[in-house]
Amino acid sequence: MIEPGLDVLFCGINPGLYSGATGYHFARPGNRFWPALHASGFTPRRFDPSEQHELLALGLGITNVVNRATARADELTGDELRAGGLRLAEKAARYRPRWLAVVGITAYRTAFGRPRAAVGRQPHSLGETRLWVLPNPSGLNAHWTPTTLAEAFADLRHAVYSE
Repeated sequence: MIEPGLDVLFCGINPGLYSGATGYHFARPGNRFWPALHASGFTPRRFDPSEQHELLALGLGITNVVNRATARADELTGDELRAGGLRLAEKAARYRPRWLAVVGITAYRTAFGRPRAAVGRQPHSLGETRLWVLPNPSGLNAHWTPTTLAEAFADLRHAVYSE
């Protein structure tokens, strides 16, 4: 779900088995991506994963670092993540989103060779595309509550629309 000139291209790590089966990003019940997207002000209401195509009209898109569906992101190899980072750089050059927001710090660190990266705005870019890292919204990520996850998404929204 991508087109040229998006404000933000959100990038999940990879589809979970449920998303792989449905064909929708962040589709598993309990995944907090869609609630955080709404609570942060990116969307006027909480979208269902089946409505993901409606994001394009808002200047938003979704892709993945790796396309292979797995039960858990930690089943991916470093080589898969690094290859995904190269594909993302190619997508950024081709589609030229203003921001690429990778949803998952560990995957970002591996995919882009930035072992010390932290959540938030990154000091480097992919050409003209600025980079931001968001926490993984999976229900398995207990370090981030729904409130703090929405705040992290809101920080990105502020950066996107204030510059």
